[in-house]
Formats: sequence, C-alpha cells, structure tokens
Amino acid sequence: MYKIFRPVLWVLGMSLMALMAINTASAQNASNYPNKPIKMIVPFPPGGGNDVIARIVAQKLTTRWGQNVVVENRAGANGIVGLTTVVQAAPDGYTLGIAAHGPMAVNPHLYDKMPFNPLKDFEPITNMVNYPLLLVAHPSVPAKTIPELLALVRSQPGKVNYASPGNGNSGHLAGELFNNLAKVNTTHVPYKGQGPATADLLAGQVQLLYSSIPSVLNFVQQGRLNAIAIGSAKRLSSLPHIPTVSESGVPGYEAYSWIGIVAPLGTPKDIVQKLNREIVSILKQKDVEEDLLRQGAITVGDTPEHFAQYIKDEMDKWGAVVKSANIKAD
Repeated sequence: MYKIFRPVLWVLGMSLMALMAINTASAQNASNYPNKPIKMIVPFPPGGGNDVIARIVAQKLTTRWGQNVVVENRAGANGIVGLTTVVQAAPDGYTLGIAAHGPMAVNPHLYDKMPFNPLKDFEPITNMVNYPLLLVAHPSVPAKTIPELLALVRSQPGKVNYASPGNGNSGHLAGELFNNLAKVNTTHVPYKGQGPATADLLAGQVQLLYSSIPSVLNFVQQGRLNAIAIGSAKRLSSLPHIPTVSESGVPGYEAYSWIGIVAPLGTPKDIVQKLNREIVSILKQKDVEEDLLRQGAITVGDTPEHFAQYIKDEMDKWGAVVKSANIKAD
C-alpha cells in the first residue's frame, strides 16, 4: 500500500516545498525592497498638481529608503500614454504610476478603446490627495453666492457660460454635475488648456470657471475673480470663509480632481502593502499635510482596497455625467 501511495506523497511533498519557497521569496522581496532605484511615471507634463505630489512623495521615499525614486513625465492622450507604460512594466514594485481622476475615472467613458482597464490592470496603492474644484466668477456676474447664481441661471437658461481647459476635463465635468444636480442649464465653453480659459474669464469673455485652487487663488485674493463656492464635502480649514456648493443649495454636490498611485497588475501584495504604509505615513507628516493644504489639496492616504473601490465609484459617478451630457473626446 505504501509503495502505491509513495509517488503521490512525493508529489504532494514537492508541491508543499514549492509553495513554501514561493512564500519565502515573496517575504524576501518585501523585506529587501527596494534594493535598486524606483521609477515613478507621471502621465502629465511637469509643473501640474500630479507632478508636484509625485515629487514630494518621491523625495521623501528616497530619503527614507536610501534608494532613488525617480519621477519620469510621460505625457500624452490625457494620461493614457504614461499609464500604458506602467501597465507594460514588470510587476516587481520598481515601476509605479500616478493615477489621476481623468485617466482612471473619465477616459474609459470618453474613448471607445482604451489600452488598459483601470479596474483590472493595476494594483491600487493609495489615493494620495483630493483637489476640490473652486467655482469662481468674473466680478461682472451679479451673483456672489450659489442661491444668487441659481436664480440668475434660471432666469437666463443657456446664457451663462462656464469655461474649462477642454472637453472631459475635471472642470467640464464639474459644470455638468452642477447642471444635473441643480437642474439648470449653463453652457460649456472648452479651451485648450487652463491658461487660455482663465485668461478669458479674467477678461469677462466667459462668466464662470470650475478650477483647481492654486490656478485662481491669487486672482481671488486680488479681487479680480469672485469665489462663489468650493466642491469639497466640507469647508477647507485654509479657506474657511468659502462655503461648499452642497451647503449652499445643491445637496450632494462634490467635485474633486484626485491623485493616487498604482503599480502594475501582479506586483506582490506585500510590496504593495509596504508602499502603502510608507506613502500614507509621508502624507500624514504635518509639514507635508500643511504644504498640500496651502496648495488646495486634501490629503487622503487610504488602503489599497478602499482606493480600488473609490476608483470604481468615481468611474460610475462620472460615467453617468459623461453619458447625460453626451461628452465626447476632442
């Protein structure tokens, strides 16, 4: 009987040893990680919010680990080019990608074909920051609050314009979300970039703009633009005098441009967890948190599981807005 089952026992034993070896190798990967430079892909040009947060985290990780974390900007196709590079990289923890609201939650609804699936082709690490969008108006607009703006828009359907840096941009979607929830009709005017959109707003060619805070805060402080409301769930401690859109008469309104970090699918879970612990710890540092808040960013630092669910929820939310407004990619 023993002779009959001996080959089976041998196979089972070898399988158990192989499994133990895999687990040991995985643990060694995490314990020795990183032992060479890490590349962090930013799918946008230098200088924007994605680039800023990437460089803050990269510098802090470099200091902690004694291994260079190099930021590489690979812009193109609204973030698709850079994140495709991440998808195609070896899943060993040495290539990371900055995953933002546009490429992950909006692009799948704008383009018929995508070279990656945001829900299936990445290992989420953490959502790092949310940038609530600020609704600003030219001083000539006779509305200084959300209730006044709603009254104005309802008295002139389709005649109040809002600018954005382009079709499908977070500012465009924020405006359409406002239209949907408030049941009003404001007209979208797309531009080729934040600069031209802001310039025409300052000149009074358009009336409104949903913008990241750093891009317009100086103009608000100079009195060249009026801050009507902010798209966060609650007021920012750095701008406590600016009410939220939700509390001002459009319940449930939230509009953020968020920035997280991901790894290629198949990156070992222990390495993902190690990255999560380190990055969340960095985001919770007082100097980092305060610096980002001054730039209009709310630090998040959630778990990989929570971030994965957040990406799905954001895809569903903005997909409905894209469909409702019939938004198409340029």
